[in-house]
Amino acid sequence: MFVRSEVKSKIDSIWNKFWSGGIANPLNAIEQISALIFLKMLSEKDNQKKLQASFTGENYESIFKNDKLASWDEFRELDSESMMDTVRDIAFPFIKNVNAGSEFNKSLKDLAFIITKPSLLSETVEGIQEIFSILEKDEKGFMDSLGDMYEYLLSEISSSGKNGQFRTPRHIIQMMTELVNPQIGERVFDPSVGTAGFLVSAYTHMLRPHTQKGGTLGANLADQDLWDKLSDDTFYGNDSDISMIRISMMNMMLHDIGNPHIKQIDTLSKNYNEKDKYEVVLANPPFKGSIDKDDKNENFSISSTKTELLFVDLITRVLDVGGRCGVIIPDGVLFGSSNAHKTIRQNLLEKNELKAVISMPSGVFKPYAGVSTAVLVFVKGGSTEKVWFYDMEADGYSLDDKRNPVEQNDIPDIIEQYSHKDEAEYKDTKKHFFVDASEIKENDYDLSINRYKTIEYEEIEYASTDEILGDIENLSKSIDADLVELKGLL
Repeated sequence: MFVRSEVKSKIDSIWNKFWSGGIANPLNAIEQISALIFLKMLSEKDNQKKLQASFTGENYESIFKNDKLASWDEFRELDSESMMDTVRDIAFPFIKNVNAGSEFNKSLKDLAFIITKPSLLSETVEGIQEIFSILEKDEKGFMDSLGDMYEYLLSEISSSGKNGQFRTPRHIIQMMTELVNPQIGERVFDPSVGTAGFLVSAYTHMLRPHTQKGGTLGANLADQDLWDKLSDDTFYGNDSDISMIRISMMNMMLHDIGNPHIKQIDTLSKNYNEKDKYEVVLANPPFKGSIDKDDKNENFSISSTKTELLFVDLITRVLDVGGRCGVIIPDGVLFGSSNAHKTIRQNLLEKNELKAVISMPSGVFKPYAGVSTAVLVFVKGGSTEKVWFYDMEADGYSLDDKRNPVEQNDIPDIIEQYSHKDEAEYKDTKKHFFVDASEIKENDYDLSINRYKTIEYEEIEYASTDEILGDIENLSKSIDADLVELKGLL
């Protein structure tokens, strides 16, 4: 993600204005800013169609024709009080009816306009206008730059989702996407979608082979059927929090993904019964949560209410046979001693092909969580012959609360070694190595890397006994001589 400094400065300024304007909850602020950005996008696209129609001579009826002063260009010219009335009473109700019947439209049903200060609204509108003016000049391409801008905007809520949610660092998302390697034509699912970071990463990954260096993402993809597939039948996600649904929808739309399928539903509940549907799952499910026994879906293979276990079990259910998964789990899943923990690990080895266990340092999610985690990569179906382990010690950032960039970064090596691990030339090291499934089974299906990591002891050579005794004798003689000399001085 590259965001120009002047864009960052203007986003930071908007955040500060929301904070001082009394909207301190980051999720509420993001919802309001996202809705205004979407209004700007609608006006931009409407203007483009008007211009195109004027060149072709075709008739084009503006989408704002029945909504007086609903368009961005019109209400932006108003004084702050009139702008407030127009945005609250006309523009916000208007966007809640866009794409009627779509999942996006449903997610906006209860969206409320909560900005109460006209000055805050007018300053935010002007800030967004200035940001768009900068992005339109960006050589990278407007939509790519817009997507990066929104990702930077979302980084402001990296800690503080509700119910213990927090955003997965983007570089970890990209690493997992590289390992799982989603392709155009495959359905991608995130059962706890959050801000849709995994889905956006999958979209970018799919289009990268169709993009010239420095060009617009996917510019070389000419097959309209594939574009339709990407838009209508590729990206799926669930979340129980309607604020996260709206934010994730906006994130997808601002990355030019026209029809994402993101629903408000608890994926672990009785209301969710999908199975054998997706070719790819990418996820960072909530840790240390639990679900009410009465609401828990009856199709789980384990007896537990722990969400970190239930989500892994769920993923094996919703993946189609041969489907691939990358999921972040807390370390406790790897070695927990309960029957549910052991059953999950046994199923991963004996009913799936567990490809990799990548141990991550505990600082990856700081300053918001210090829990040690790992990434599991597996394929549904079959069984496991051997598991590849990697001991990630650095992810390119300091592992303290500051998380400043550092030179040490194992992620490029993880991707490189993973891609070559099945070749004849591959060799184990103390940092990455294979372990036979039979050995893991003998260890009660323990998947913690420390169980199998080779510990290298440094051999220390000591002097022989005769040498030590000789040294002591010489030292004793030296002390006696010093004492004789000291007495002579008295």
